[in-house]
Amino acid sequence: ALALAIDRLLGAPPARWHPEVRLGRWLGWAGARLAPAAGAPSPRPDGQVFWLSALAWCAAAAIVFGVGAAFQHWVLTQPAWLAALALGLFLKPLLAWAMLHDEVLAVERALGESLDAGRAQLARLVSRDVSQLSPAQVRESAIESLAENLNDSVVAPLFWFALLGLPGAALFRFANTADAMWGYRGVRGGRDWTWAGKWAARADDVLAWVPARITAALIALPAGTAAGPGRLPAEAARTPSPNGGWPMAAMALVLGVQLRKPGVYTLNPEGRSPEGADLL
Repeated sequence: ALALAIDRLLGAPPARWHPEVRLGRWLGWAGARLAPAAGAPSPRPDGQVFWLSALAWCAAAAIVFGVGAAFQHWVLTQPAWLAALALGLFLKPLLAWAMLHDEVLAVERALGESLDAGRAQLARLVSRDVSQLSPAQVRESAIESLAENLNDSVVAPLFWFALLGLPGAALFRFANTADAMWGYRGVRGGRDWTWAGKWAARADDVLAWVPARITAALIALPAGTAAGPGRLPAEAARTPSPNGGWPMAAMALVLGVQLRKPGVYTLNPEGRSPEGADLL
């Protein structure tokens, strides 16, 4: 509760102090040495690329978990009020609800100015090409990002904090960041991640599996039968993601809208196109 309150009042810490930024820098440095350059002969066989990447991921994850565990062990030797305050303060950077909420609202405000402004704001949230998206597609993408990141940035860190404390939340954030930077099925940033990113992608899938379904349930509960137990799994199965489809499908059903990724999936196909009110 303290971490969420700090998040709402103060937002994200400066980049130079943010642990996720530091993890991202290491992942970028390591990834450039593990993933072969696209189109060039790889100096290593695919299997070796996979296992070296898996080893690098496991080593970094062990360090992250160990540092979190050591800090938490020391904190819990302090008076209860100080321990609670310290855990809340250090859990906060592992959550990002306020930023996510504000960035999604900013997409609708930008669309009120122009379609190009809406696309530019959306590009801060998603990795797909936004240059040809219509206003409805911009809103669809923003809603999808909100739903998927509600799990990645709020529910899953809290789930692992409840199970394993601060080291559990830190481990999940590392895994999620590694998936975002390494977990691609092909070429990105001039490098081939087909084998270098497999471990990171699967590890994130495993750690997010239960939280994604909890997130979908939390979204769907207020809607009752609109997103009931029969419809939700069927809609979630339309996406190739084992986890992302659950909160996105729940959001589509609760709002009564279509959410589409052209050529990949359409969630709640009988729904209407999203409107501005759906993002507010």
